Amino acid sequence: MNNNTSLKIVIAETSVIIRSGLTAVLKRIPNLNAHPIEVSSPESLQNYIHMHPADIIIINPTFGGWFDLPAFKAEHGKSGIKYIAMVCSVIDNNILKEYDENFAMCDDVDVIASKINHLLHTEEEEEKDSEQETLSQREKEIITCVVKGMTNKAIADKLYLSIHTVITHRRNIARKLQIHSPAGLTIYAIVNKLVELSDIRFFRQPFPYPLRPIGKNRMNPLQKYAPPYGKSPLPID
Repeated sequence: MNNNTSLKIVIAETSVIIRSGLTAVLKRIPNLNAHPIEVSSPESLQNYIHMHPADIIIINPTFGGWFDLPAFKAEHGKSGIKYIAMVCSVIDNNILKEYDENFAMCDDVDVIASKINHLLHTEEEEEKDSEQETLSQREKEIITCVVKGMTNKAIADKLYLSIHTVITHRRNIARKLQIHSPAGLTIYAIVNKLVELSDIRFFRQPFPYPLRPIGKNRMNPLQKYAPPYGKSPLPID
């Protein structure tokens, strides 16, 4: 996260002493630029989240008697909020697994800072990976056409695009997937169920490496799969 961006951190805790103490700790963490918001009841938390965005919620699992985190997440959907449990008493480890991170009330500033920074770093990595791997529906259609052996012109005609647009899409696909060959795209398409094996014309395009003779009167076994299918094998240079 950009250091100039204010990080909205909601502190949900009934004890004013604990809330105020954690607020002071967060403001002391260098390069965090935290903007703490204190809430003292589940109703206050609900009202704040309905009205304002938040990056992190630090919450005592016993907040309001017992805080139902799964229900809270379900109500607020994919808001991108990270949840940190502030452990002030003995808590079942299975409960803590529902949170993205946790720290104890007795942890020092360095431990709290390390866990928050690790959480933010993990989020940035996930966003980066997601951006690299996510393909648009049009890009998936183009991959399907490529692995079926269609030329750029044929793809353009089929999808009512210009050849330049098809080439741009293929460059974007290569950048996102880090795959730069039709063979690699074929494997990707099969694994991700974009095509069926029956849809692929094997070796319709030139074989990716030269076929070499293996004997004077013997045919390279790969050659029998080359087009035209069922006819005499092509000569080997």
